[in-house]
Amino acid sequence: MARNNRVDLRLDAPKGLRSSNLVGLGRTGHSRDRFGRFTEAIARGMGTPWFLLGLTLFAVSWISWNTLAPVAWRFDSVALGFIALTLVLSMQASYAAPMILLAQNRQDDRDRVQFEQDRQRAERTLADTEYLAREVVALRIAIRDMASKDFIRAELRTLLEHLDERSHPADETTTSTKESRPTA
Repeated sequence: MARNNRVDLRLDAPKGLRSSNLVGLGRTGHSRDRFGRFTEAIARGMGTPWFLLGLTLFAVSWISWNTLAPVAWRFDSVALGFIALTLVLSMQASYAAPMILLAQNRQDDRDRVQFEQDRQRAERTLADTEYLAREVVALRIAIRDMASKDFIRAELRTLLEHLDERSHPADETTTSTKESRPTA
């Protein structure tokens, strides 16, 4: 009874692939998975040429605005080396690195599960191949013990020769008895 109440925990599968959540997680396990998918989408987006183009255009427009715009409209100082731009890019990089690492960890978990499934599939394939090889060997042995057409023909010829030999001595004895009878 106590066994049935216990939750089946699988710690060898990634969180998204577990059959049940860990005890006490409740809905937080689902929200963590949603956050993981969100961060993976962001990390995937950061790895595109469009993101690099957009970031380059953002930096160029920032520098252009703060260099060419009237002094009253500028929000970052050219003289101080665009400190605000440096701060924005540093903050973007500080958030991007953990998101990329999280996405890589989740991908590693998926790869680990995929590797385990591939290994199990390979073991089943190997077992099936070994079974089929044993069956083929058993069939070859059985076929080797079977009589071939040539063997059957040779046996039939031998039997016919034995039958002919049996029938010919009987004919000789009848002819010899006829000759040996005295004529009266």
